[in-house]
Amino acid sequence: MPASRRRPPPGEDGVVGESARLEGWTYWVVVTLGTAGLLMAINQTFNLRLLGFQPLGNSFLYYLIGLFLAAAFLSYPAVAAAANRVPWYDWILAVAAIASSVYLGIHGLTIIEQGWDFMAPLEATVAASLLLALVIEGVRRCGGIPILIVVLVFGSYPLYAGYMPGFLWGTQYDFGETVRAHVMGVESIIGIPMQVVANLVIGFVVFGAALTVTGGGAFFMRFATALMGGTRGGPAKVAVVSSGLMGSLSGSVISNILTTGPITIPTMKRTGYPPHYAASIEACASTGGTLMPPVMGAVAFIMASFLGVPYAEVMIAAFLPALLFYMALLFQVDSYAARKGLQGLQAEEIPRLLQVLKEGWPYLFSLAMLIYMLLFMRLEAHAPYYATAVLLVISLFKKQYRLNVSRSLQLLKDLTTSVANLVAILAGIGLVVGGLSYTGVAGAFSRELLLYAGGSIPLMLAAGAVTSFILGMGMTVSACYIFLSILLAPALVAAGLNPLASHLFILYWGMMSYITPPVALAAITAAGVAGANAWQTGLYAMRLGSVLFVLPFLFVVNPSLILQGEWLDILVSSVTAITAMWLLASTLEAYLYRIGIIAWPIRLVLLGATAALIYPEGMTDVIGFALLALVYLSAWLVPSLRRPVTATTPPKDHGA
Repeated sequence: MPASRRRPPPGEDGVVGESARLEGWTYWVVVTLGTAGLLMAINQTFNLRLLGFQPLGNSFLYYLIGLFLAAAFLSYPAVAAAANRVPWYDWILAVAAIASSVYLGIHGLTIIEQGWDFMAPLEATVAASLLLALVIEGVRRCGGIPILIVVLVFGSYPLYAGYMPGFLWGTQYDFGETVRAHVMGVESIIGIPMQVVANLVIGFVVFGAALTVTGGGAFFMRFATALMGGTRGGPAKVAVVSSGLMGSLSGSVISNILTTGPITIPTMKRTGYPPHYAASIEACASTGGTLMPPVMGAVAFIMASFLGVPYAEVMIAAFLPALLFYMALLFQVDSYAARKGLQGLQAEEIPRLLQVLKEGWPYLFSLAMLIYMLLFMRLEAHAPYYATAVLLVISLFKKQYRLNVSRSLQLLKDLTTSVANLVAILAGIGLVVGGLSYTGVAGAFSRELLLYAGGSIPLMLAAGAVTSFILGMGMTVSACYIFLSILLAPALVAAGLNPLASHLFILYWGMMSYITPPVALAAITAAGVAGANAWQTGLYAMRLGSVLFVLPFLFVVNPSLILQGEWLDILVSSVTAITAMWLLASTLEAYLYRIGIIAWPIRLVLLGATAALIYPEGMTDVIGFALLALVYLSAWLVPSLRRPVTATTPPKDHGA
């Protein structure tokens, strides 16, 4: 397939640009815009002063918005009828985006020195109004109607804040003041979300794209197959591990499903997993990938900026909860396979581990280098570029990994469409941040929430979970997190909860909508690959991913699970949490190791043991382990409570 005809990757929210739009002149213009944006980001990150060009921080952001917003208008259609062509008005919008951004970028120093965000010349206000309108249209195209509504309501809040009652009252602006504050102020369009994309996220998108086009997806699939393919239910375990590895690097749930799902889902079906179960496994594993370090998607970098901590701290905190989630998935698929008598892959289908490592060591080396620079050298901005350079240099000496012209063009196109999607959405979300910040409503809302909750942490957590989940249904994870980090997180922190745990709590619950009906975007996508019923897949994905309902409450009240505190406390909390995940999986799948299939009485006792182990108290841990010992003793003394699996059931072919 020619490079110009390849399908661009989905964005953060699963929106996909139509491949037919990116051909001919459009293809080359989009690639050129992306290349210019990438070179500008590298120039700014490393202070290279290429051709003597080194813009101020605000000018750099304006230029970047112009380039990638123009690429978004050419890549993502305004209406369904334009899915396979680029109408004349998209070219006009692209030119307008560049022109308005260049004007503001050229006057970047003047904006700061003369305070144009308060009072500016007419032509500057016109340019700002034009860019604001283009940002709103970009949000509509790349984020969808739900995000557009949120952006319009809160972005326009300064216009009517003075008429709002009670704690919703805020400082009011006229139209010109609102436009200037949003576009030329430092807390809106060029605020933290856009700063994070420009200074950090682009580098990690480059690393993920380079890893993919040089065969990283195939390597991680073969690696997972070599590790677990031969065990019972091996294909499902391969799906969990490979999707977790790829998702942790790509940061995109839908892209991960569309990359690994066409391989893992048919294999699972062939070895006996029903289509809806296979799809739900892939959906859960891909969703968890965006919670797994080292990359975790754009939201983790935004979180680090909001908290004012190094990204490495967020990465370390997120590691154990993500590991617990994947362990729970592996426990469930293994118990399901044991209960159903499902087998692994045939020996001839499993590659040799040493051979896989020999062929794929460049990926592991570049990944190890990335992690080292993030954790120990604290080079968040530089690390992905160095790791990408090492990967590409090594690939030159490996024929199967070599980055040729076609792959280079694909990398640039994938990079451009991915970053364009992020820029369009997060520039719009900046309007929400600005609207709430400029009016002063954000702080008042948090204070009122704390007051209404009466200091009840369980009530605040329940309200936060429900709010995060509902907003996650219509917004991207980054948009949902940014919105709630302004309104909800300060109240949780003021109530005495750990700041990092509070922000992770919001992130986890915002992710939930990917696998829970009625939205369940990940489950629906995986169901399409598997040819399964979407609603049934969503329900099974919710059951398989049920640990996501529990984990946020665990680490928000017990910071040991985000690796904060004394090492002994961390060790004890880790052991009890892993045991709780195992017992929860055993309860859901009605299978207990060394016992076999278990009846409802034992399942209920196991559920009680799980709850006891989850609660962070020494006495409840003792009760939980005592209940577990009682279960094993009862199951051996009363045979009717169990039904051991005595024979392996041949796998049924559910089709490929």
